[in-house]
Amino acid sequence: MQTQDENSFIVAPEVCLSGFDYENIDAVVAFSKRATQLLAKASQNKTLILTMLEKREGELFNMMKVFHKGEVVHERPKAHLFRFGDEHKYMSEGSDESIEMLELDGVKVAILVCFELRFKELWKKTEGADIIAVPSWWGVLRTEHFRVLTEALGVMNQCYVVASDSANAECAKLSGIITPRGEVQRNGNKPCLEVAYEKKEIALMRRYIDVGIK
Repeated sequence: MQTQDENSFIVAPEVCLSGFDYENIDAVVAFSKRATQLLAKASQNKTLILTMLEKREGELFNMMKVFHKGEVVHERPKAHLFRFGDEHKYMSEGSDESIEMLELDGVKVAILVCFELRFKELWKKTEGADIIAVPSWWGVLRTEHFRVLTEALGVMNQCYVVASDSANAECAKLSGIITPRGEVQRNGNKPCLEVAYEKKEIALMRRYIDVGIK
């Protein structure tokens, strides 16, 4: 988000740096370690959210990372793997308990990774967020599901939703930003979407239609 490079809030597609390249997993894991160092340096004046494949104590995880002010300020494994895509055959799951709200410079941020978007009990964990990030690798056959779920999430929470989907052939290519008013911008042929973050828009919408979100 934001229209300027400084203080930008950037959400990249799930495993955007490597894809699910299980055949070359050792090289992918080594690359993830180097990428973490480089992305930390790149986040001095911005926030970056993405996932990458990493090994921890011999287990492979799809690790969500938040880079902010030059460091990794939060990370967790993807809590719900997409079994239809055989993710569970290669990776270990995290837990729902690890999904929590972050506060970055006064902005409340919640993050759901791709398939986690389908679990209604996890939506409760996003309540009160100013921004909900959804880094995804969403299948093209379920494109409409991604559109409906991300827009409903924004309308329900009266906040910004930044959904980033891969543009490869098997994916929906339906990245989007939903505003607190429910206005939607989708990527179309644009390589990157930008929307200015306005904290007052969240407060105005929650006051206009009061459903108890603070």
